Amino acid sequence: MERRLAAILAADVVGFSRMMGADESGTLERLKALRRELVEPCIKARSGRIVKLMGDGLLAEFRSVVEAVQCAANIQEGMAGRELDLPETERISLRIGVNLGDILVEGTDIYGDGVNVASRLEALAAPGGICLSGAAFDAVEGKLDLPFEAIGSQKLKNIDKPVRVYRIDLPTSRAESVADLSESPQLPSKPSIAVLPFTNMSNDKTQEHLADGIAEDIITALSKVSNIFVVARNSTFTYKGQAIDIKQVGREQGVRYVLEGSVQRSGQRLRTTAQLIDATSGHHIWAQRYDRVIDDVFDVQDEITREVTSALQVHLTEGEQARLWASGTKNLEAWEAAIQCPALLHSHRRIDVLPARRLAERALQLDKNYASAWALLGWAHWTEAFNGWTDNPAAKLDLALDALNRAWAIDDSNPDTLALLAFLHLSLKKYGEARQFIEKAMTLGPNNSFAFAVAANVELYCNRPEVMVPLLKRAIRLSPIYPAWYLGDLSYAYVLMGRLEEAIATAKESIKIDPDYIYNYHTLAIAHIELGQIEAAHADIENILRIEPKMSIRTYRDSQPYEDEALRNRIITAFREAGLPE
Repeated sequence: MERRLAAILAADVVGFSRMMGADESGTLERLKALRRELVEPCIKARSGRIVKLMGDGLLAEFRSVVEAVQCAANIQEGMAGRELDLPETERISLRIGVNLGDILVEGTDIYGDGVNVASRLEALAAPGGICLSGAAFDAVEGKLDLPFEAIGSQKLKNIDKPVRVYRIDLPTSRAESVADLSESPQLPSKPSIAVLPFTNMSNDKTQEHLADGIAEDIITALSKVSNIFVVARNSTFTYKGQAIDIKQVGREQGVRYVLEGSVQRSGQRLRTTAQLIDATSGHHIWAQRYDRVIDDVFDVQDEITREVTSALQVHLTEGEQARLWASGTKNLEAWEAAIQCPALLHSHRRIDVLPARRLAERALQLDKNYASAWALLGWAHWTEAFNGWTDNPAAKLDLALDALNRAWAIDDSNPDTLALLAFLHLSLKKYGEARQFIEKAMTLGPNNSFAFAVAANVELYCNRPEVMVPLLKRAIRLSPIYPAWYLGDLSYAYVLMGRLEEAIATAKESIKIDPDYIYNYHTLAIAHIELGQIEAAHADIENILRIEPKMSIRTYRDSQPYEDEALRNRIITAFREAGLPE
């Protein structure tokens, strides 16, 4: 009999006997659907295995306790949107326990105190909640942004010694409504920071890119640190040009600290100021002024980042230190060209792709070893292929693959490059490779909202909408003022899950952010057709053709890399009924 250390997840249904007494066959069918549609995909996505099913419960084993706890959270978050047509008291609710401990393995089954503790912890959890042992908490502390709460040592049935127990109570609202997402987020359990766009104090407005680039690179560096929660650039840059109330920024972004600064260039001299503020009190934690020559701008960025991590008393691992101070280029002109690309490419507009590609090419003319510029060039080529904006998508994908492989060869630790490689391998229909790249991107970029949103996109094309929802919630938390496509993907998830009214409401909220994001009208057309609202679907197709006049059934079919052919056919059938040209 083998003995090994493992992370164990135990789950069961609250009030199962009562529900069986009221409706035995209906309860069993709903439980089977829950396992098939949510629980099993979540466990598989986190590299776990189901050891056994036990009527109203299950036991699963994971090699990583981080994956086990995140899986538990994903399951409970996914439960929020289920069975909304039933009264609250009749819906299935789960309790989950997670333990890290020694187990005995016999065949496919597992035994021992490691398993028993997990089962006892599950019984302690509140409906919709999670309990984990002190051993499990110690292994995940600082690695997951979840609301852990210590509840002290507990005497568990048939366990000799008391066990330290931690509780995770996720939001009780079962519906993933857009209104819920727009509420002020809660403070994370680890140091949290929003970096505001730096103010350009120069008379020359062309220096805006310099100020933006400094702030953006500081965000990128800080986002690689697992023990800090960093809000994404997309969210904080919405404050650009506004009079700032630091306490309001803290509330809106759900962070305790705010970094703000200014940049003034005069000839070859550069003055940069930065100050770290506690947003809960308005008190200054740290401030510094740097007077340097312009070529020292990258050193200034590094110094500010180091000072911030020191002020927040964050411990860096050796790997994080290496990634944190890695520099993309020392060529200022190349850097200024490259930093303009992401905003263009995030727009998902055809008109923005060519200027983005030319900026990336310009950066590479100036520095052929600039990894980020190669990644941006690959992103531009991939965008044209993915959206069918080229007569030869295969050639574009080849160009994207070459550029991204060059970026990866220069810097294999950049989460954005890895996320883009996931996108690319999705388009190449190499789904396993796409998952490997995006898992690494999320590991190396625990605060990278783009990586989590791309992960949801991968799951979209693999037809796993229940896994998409928690990934998108994470992306939105990391970027509380989020781009339209985050909600667009959430709308797609709801369509795939058959939650059509929610899909329509979410797409309409996304349209408020960007009325020209074409995929919002995709989900609206599908949902309206499947609800029998033919005229509304016709109007959705008119908007699709307004944004992309060459859009057709053929271009959609050829460019969209669905793994599930039945899903592709479902969407194409809806588009055809809605009036999209062949």
